[in-house]
Order: sequence, then C-alpha cells, then structure tokens
Amino acid sequence: MGKTTILVVEDEAAIQQLVSYNLIKAGFHVSCADTGEEALQILLNEEIDCILLDLMLPGMSGLEVCQKLRRHKGSTGPHIPIIMLTARGEEEDIVEGLECGADDYIAKPFSPKVLIARIKAVLRRGFEKNNTESAEEMGLIVVDDLEINKGRHEVKRGKETVHLTITEFGILALLAGKPGWVFTRQQIIDAVRGYDFLVTPRAVDVQVFGLRKKLGMSGELIETVRGVGYRFRSSI
Repeated sequence: MGKTTILVVEDEAAIQQLVSYNLIKAGFHVSCADTGEEALQILLNEEIDCILLDLMLPGMSGLEVCQKLRRHKGSTGPHIPIIMLTARGEEEDIVEGLECGADDYIAKPFSPKVLIARIKAVLRRGFEKNNTESAEEMGLIVVDDLEINKGRHEVKRGKETVHLTITEFGILALLAGKPGWVFTRQQIIDAVRGYDFLVTPRAVDVQVFGLRKKLGMSGELIETVRGVGYRFRSSI
C-alpha cells in the first residue's frame, strides 16, 4: 500500500511550501493546488486521502469547494476528510466551515506538530475500521428505515444512500448504537473527535443539525435532551 496522500489547497506559496515540507517530513505524499478549481481537477485524477483547504482562495472559495465535494454523489468526495486551514479563526467562521462539511478547522498561525496530529487523528477515524474492527462493529445497525453499516461506512435510508462526513457518520453510529441512551455534547466530542480535539458544544449542535437535514424524516429520530445532549429513539 502506498503512502497516504494529502492535498494542500493554498494560494500563498510560502504557506503551501511550509505545510508541504512538514507533511513530507512526517511521511505523507503531497499534492498541491493554488485554486479550488485546480483542487477539484486533481481529485478527479488522483487518489486523495485528506484535504487541507484554505478558505480564502482566488475564484472559488474554500467553502464552495467543500460544499461541492460533499454534494458530489458520484465520487468519494462526500467521504474524504477535509481540514480547513485558514486565517479566519473566529467562532462564526469555525461554525460555518463545519456546517459546510469540514471535519476539522485549524486557524493560522498554526503549529506544524499540531497540524500533523490533527491530520493523523482524522485519518485514524477514517481508516482504523479496516484494521481493528471487531465482528460486532462490522455488523449493521438497523433502525426503522435506516441501515448503518459501520464496516463499509455506509448509511442507507430505504434504498437511498445518505452521504455523510466522517464526523456525521460517527455521531449517527454512536447514537443509533444505543437507542434511548443520552449522550452529552462532551461525550459526543470525546467519542467522535478524540480527546485531543478542541471543539465547542456549538459545533456539535451544528453537526447534528446537518445530520438531521441529510436524514430527512429519519432525522426526527435524533432527539435533543434539553440541557444535556442528544439521544436516538425508535419511532415504534
């Protein structure tokens, strides 16, 4: 199996070179794009495992690239981990990035060590299943018209495939795996993101909002427990 390939989408040459240098030093293969349009073209021709995406790009913005990938049902776009890497670090910007489908958000200036750790954490959530899942985890979770396949990282509502980000899938599998069990926002963060991930409870709410929207009527199965967190129920 070849090296993990990271696509760096950044128009500032100095930052692109700095990020690429640290990624290569950490053992990754790197592809680079200066624009969103170039990034989308690369994704058509190369196998990409993770995307580092700047928000402020010439032409198509990083948010537009992220939205386009998450909506592209004919490719692996909906499932590729996306980490926003940008100078816009206000809470509103973070929420907006996560709402568009990003799996993580790192504000500039950043620590190369933290960047590498975040990338490895995102990749671990995506790839660990193939090597360490037990027979139970490889099974299906079936609730009402939802079928959640943890081994294949797939969700179907009836005959329709629902395309979720890694984070959205993790939240759904966590809640649906224990119907009626109430999970606090911090428990969700710890279980889905990992203890080393800094994210606000507001960001969890945004992820759940997006998940409900993608699930359509089935999204009503995810209940808000006021002042505590969330739980998954059966409509039966």
